Formats: sequence, structure tokens, C-alpha cells
Amino acid sequence: MKKLVLAYSGGLDTSFCVKHLTDEGYAVHALTVDTGGFDTAEIAEMEQRALSLGAKSYKRIDVTEAYYRDCLRYLVYGNCLRYQTYPMSVSAERMFQAITTAQYAVEIGAEAVAHGSTGAGNDQVRFDLAFELSGRELDIITPIRDLKLSRQEEVDYLAKHGLQWPEKKGTYSINAGLWGTSVGGAETLTSDQPLPESAWPVPVTETESRKLDLHFTEGQFTGFDDQEFDGPVAAIKALEQLAAPFGVGRDVHVGDTIIGIKGRVGFAAAAAVLIIKAHHLLEKHTLAKWQLFWKEQLSNWYGMMLHEGQFQDPVMRDIEAFLESSQGTVNGTVHLTLHPHRYTVDGVTSPNDLLGAGFGSYGEMNKGWSGDDVRGFTKILSVPGRIRNKVDGEK
Repeated sequence: MKKLVLAYSGGLDTSFCVKHLTDEGYAVHALTVDTGGFDTAEIAEMEQRALSLGAKSYKRIDVTEAYYRDCLRYLVYGNCLRYQTYPMSVSAERMFQAITTAQYAVEIGAEAVAHGSTGAGNDQVRFDLAFELSGRELDIITPIRDLKLSRQEEVDYLAKHGLQWPEKKGTYSINAGLWGTSVGGAETLTSDQPLPESAWPVPVTETESRKLDLHFTEGQFTGFDDQEFDGPVAAIKALEQLAAPFGVGRDVHVGDTIIGIKGRVGFAAAAAVLIIKAHHLLEKHTLAKWQLFWKEQLSNWYGMMLHEGQFQDPVMRDIEAFLESSQGTVNGTVHLTLHPHRYTVDGVTSPNDLLGAGFGSYGEMNKGWSGDDVRGFTKILSVPGRIRNKVDGEK
């Protein structure tokens, strides 16, 4: 039997893949790559299901810490929001799931890898590309994409083999991870419909405003208020738990897929959005003009490359080096206020705040130059324009 590693999420598509690939003669090794979206009970249920469907083995690899260290912190450094909206929750985690699956396949000497993506979205490209770059000539098997089965056909197939698939819970597709939760439904297939309140995985239960202080050290989010955390991952999880009931960090993103069509998806990412917005304000106080300018250009490029499955391209390591080198002075506390369904970023306290350097107050007074200095500076600054006007005027 040909040894195969299946990227296994435990849902209908990948459960179908376990049974179908087993019937096709593969020795299926089911692998769940956890990027912060599964609890202990879910993992136990997934293992039992995979083995009952015929998988030779089941393994879960938790990459949450590496996911933060090697990717998410750069999304924070870059203030990366795709089209100024979406924190790329799924884009980022899919790359780590795909790369880890490929690495595991090589580690156990598998001859093939499989995923349960359809032919209609971004994930098929991300998984395929990571598998192609694994360093081995692995066969890539994609039953859902190739067979083009409906959900009901998959349910019927599993029932025929003894597994009664539970009725679909609700009408929305939910994908949870450390950096946010995506929400898909009938409304996201349209251009004019918002998601209803019932679609969001965490309801709004907070009714009063709340002050919140986020702390950063060299660009990294370290915690909030006076609480201490065992690293950024723990702090992110705690912030999400605190802020999600306010209904902040929700939106519906419209973007361009890798395969050329437009896509629309809802997301709930309270921690990610608050951290990025707070970090951005802190940078505006602690970085110089050209640092901010070039960070914005490179960060946009970084986000686009990540979204399109190019995380393994060496240029990404170059951009990461630039981003990290800019963070030495990004230290301090950002003050926010959470309200039901909204938030405000109120200000910063930082030892590296360039606003309080003592050279002057904008629009009020200066201490580092005279009016004559400005007249001379402005006259020299105008020389290229005056030359152009003289030449153009003669023409």
C-alpha cells in the first residue's frame, strides 16, 4: 500500500478523504496541524473518527508557537491588513498547515500527500505549492477537487460505509485559529448582504465601555492591563477572550483570490485587529517618516505574497529582516476603549515617543529654528519647481 499523509481537519471533506483514499488502496496517515483552533475534546473526536474510517495512524502537531514566531509577529510589525481590512487569519494558518504536512510526509517516508480543498478557492494553491516545494517528488492527491462531489454525496458515501455524519450545525462555515475566525454563509456569496448577528461565533454580551491598555516591547505584543502572560500566544488568546464579546474586530472582507475571481468572507478577529491598530499608532509616535513609508510598501508586498501562497520565497525572509530591524524603538503602552460593536485608540505612553522630544509643538511654537531659517529652507526647497516653471513657461 502506498503511504499517504492527509492534511486532516476532521470536517466532512477530509473525513470523506480518509475513507475514499483507504478504499483506493492508500495507507492513510491523518495529520491535524493545530494553529490554535482546536481544543482537547475536538482533537480526541477527530482522532477517533479518522481511525474508525480506516486511517493507519492519527497525529496532531501543535505549531501555534512557531506560527506566531515565524509569521504572525511579522504581520504585527507590518500592520498587515489585506486591503486595509482583513488580518489574513486563514491565509497565514493554511501556509503553516500545508508546510507542516509536507514536512511530516517527508519525515515518515510517505510517497503521497492529500488535502481536502475544492477547486474553487485559495487553499488548493497553498497546499499544492507547499507540497511541490517539500524537497521530495510527492504525489498530490485531491479527491474533493477531482471528484466534484456535493456535500450530500459525501454524506451518503460515508453512511454506506457505516458512519452517519451529523446534521450540519447551523448554516455557516466556521474556521477558527489563533489569529481569528472566518465565517462563510449564503450572505457572503452575495455583494449586498451583511452577515446577521446570529452568524458570529461569539455573541455581543458586553453592554458597558471598558478601558484597555496594550503593552509592546520592540514591536511585540506582550500583554494588556496589569496582567502577566507566558508569552505572546497566551496574551493573544486572553485578549481575544476579553474583546470578542464586545463585537469588535468583525467585518466582511472582499478580495482577489489567487485563481483570479473575487471572494467575500466574514471574519471575527478581535485580538488581531486591536493589536495591529494599536501597534500602528505606537509606530507613528516612535518611528521616523521614511521608516514608516518604506514599511508600508514592504508590508503590503509581504501580505500579498503570504496570501498567494509564496511564504517560502526567500524574499519573504528579506522583508522580515527589514521589518524586525525597525522595531527596536517600538516600545510602550497603547490606550484603547472598548465599546459594544466598536473601539477607539486613544493614545500612547512610550519612552521612545518622538512627539515629546522638546523641539516644538505642532501649530504652536518651535524651539529648534527661527523664522529666517524657515524662509531660507523654503527658498531652497522651491528651486526645482521654479526651474521647471521657468522652462515650461518659455515653451
